[in-house]
Amino acid sequence: MNFQKVRLAGGLYFVATPIGTARDITLRALDVLASADVIAAEDTRSLRRLMEIHGVPLEGRRILAYHDHSGTAAREKLIAEMSQGKSVAYASEAGMPLIADPGYDLGKQAAEAGFSVTCAPGASAVVTALTLAGLPTDAFFFAGFLPNASGARRTRIEALRDVPGTLVFYESPKRLGACLSDLAQVLGGERQAAVCRELTKKFEEVRRASLAELSEQYRGATVKGEIVLLVDRAHSQAVNDSDVEEALRQALETHSVRDAADLVSRMYDLPRRPIYQKALQLGKG
Repeated sequence: MNFQKVRLAGGLYFVATPIGTARDITLRALDVLASADVIAAEDTRSLRRLMEIHGVPLEGRRILAYHDHSGTAAREKLIAEMSQGKSVAYASEAGMPLIADPGYDLGKQAAEAGFSVTCAPGASAVVTALTLAGLPTDAFFFAGFLPNASGARRTRIEALRDVPGTLVFYESPKRLGACLSDLAQVLGGERQAAVCRELTKKFEEVRRASLAELSEQYRGATVKGEIVLLVDRAHSQAVNDSDVEEALRQALETHSVRDAADLVSRMYDLPRRPIYQKALQLGKG
């Protein structure tokens, strides 16, 4: 028995649950589940099973269902419990609540009503995949699930083309091949990427390669399990100073110094100030 019962103040406690291995739950999460006056979950059966594994007794408490389809009534019931000074623990099925999981409206309404909202943090498939993917982690953008239809998916990918960080997606195994194909076509097959499957589970797998290579590997393949897909940011190609100077000379033939600098800085995706200074020098020559 690794948990301890503690006195919790009234309010909302988001509880992170394991994304695979049951032992990845934190001791504080177990404390909150053991001590909360009210427990709610995206999937009541999976949370009950997790509590059984760790020996956390319900002691007469019911686990209330709260998910995307439970609606306003379930949320208002939980808010009413907080209004009576009770502590409410909420857990999504796997990982951190709200991260491509329910809980946002509950947390927002609880905070707006003046209740304390806190979190017992823990496992997250997004952060775990970033750690394993071998891609830059200094900046990243979590985009959740891409649209099912190819046209809408490509439009969404196009909007993310120039995000200055690693892109992170959740994806269905049934759509993985098609998604990789669209990513390669829109972003360029040379971009480095990683497919992380079944993280922390028995058949955990991480494949690292270019989008073109991964698209070929998964074309028509049968894939199972939970998947996190990561794609490196776009990297600007090195620009030769002589190319910039020649482009400025040509632009100055028909444009003002200011307009020529704007045109060339956009053309090569370079800071405008040094381009403007170079254009001034060429204009005087």
